[in-house]
Amino acid sequence: MNLINQSKGEASVVSNLEFYLCPDVRKIIKKIPDDFKLILEEIRLRVNKPLMVFGGQKDYFVDLNGNLTLTPNNSYYINRENIEKTLQFASDYSIYSVEDELKNGYITIQGGHRIGIVGKVLMDSKGIRTLKNFSGLNIRISREKLGVAATVLPHIITSNGEFLNTLIVSPPQCGKTTLLRDIIRMISQGVPHMNFRGIKVGVVDERSEIGACFQGVPQNDLGPRTDILDSCPKAEGMMMLIRAMSPQVIATDEIGREEDSISIEEAMMAGIKLITTVHGRSLENILNKKIVGKLVKDGVFERIVFLSNSNGVGTVDSIVDGFNLTYLYQNTKQNRLCI
Repeated sequence: MNLINQSKGEASVVSNLEFYLCPDVRKIIKKIPDDFKLILEEIRLRVNKPLMVFGGQKDYFVDLNGNLTLTPNNSYYINRENIEKTLQFASDYSIYSVEDELKNGYITIQGGHRIGIVGKVLMDSKGIRTLKNFSGLNIRISREKLGVAATVLPHIITSNGEFLNTLIVSPPQCGKTTLLRDIIRMISQGVPHMNFRGIKVGVVDERSEIGACFQGVPQNDLGPRTDILDSCPKAEGMMMLIRAMSPQVIATDEIGREEDSISIEEAMMAGIKLITTVHGRSLENILNKKIVGKLVKDGVFERIVFLSNSNGVGTVDSIVDGFNLTYLYQNTKQNRLCI
């Protein structure tokens, strides 16, 4: 299985995003090759630094004509006005209206695209209040990849239609949130060929990466039976869903805190299934993590799916039985799954 092989994203995704860029950068991005737009993941703007783009596991400098180069010679250099104008467009000319998001270091725009922001941090007695003097933007392009979970589902849904508690493990940018999102969509929608009826899914999207909500509405398809809490801490959100929305499955991204563990145990006691993710590279690696390691050793997760980019983003390296920690599947040249 390989996530990157099954993207519904097209160059038009980038065209829709260009509206939010300042005029100078917009003109340049319009000129980059269409085939690169298909795999474009990030546009990087840093004050007094060259314009850069990232895609296909490589980053490039960009010149005035949209040419991609490996050296900054003749690159377009970003100025502070480029960044300020881009943020004006992204916030609909009201930075004040996105202050709650700013203190988290990003804002989400229509289409689910996320703009990461750095600059001077302003603190108060409660912690980070906001940012000012913006010095850099990372525009991360949101692309749904529908159907990528299809070859994983037989490993996490039993023959009698029971969904198994699942942990997805991978290093950064190897597809774990993409896989999580599509699993949510498919189990919410139902999988007729597996005789699996759709079930109610509650999503706690602390960093707005799963649903990519814009004004509270998911920009990604999470299925018809899915309810989402956007920008909500995982532990509190899980308890809110348990009390109010009667989910059959709760989905979150990147667990690791003590309070996450407590809420997971509460969900288990209520008979609710769980699917979540964690940064990691191997079974040994996650067993050494204090919180996640204990959950794994206690048998909370019935299936553990390991991803990497060894055969492209989204390569399934292995699937582990969470009860006895034995391998149900291991990636070899002769036996390779790609999502």
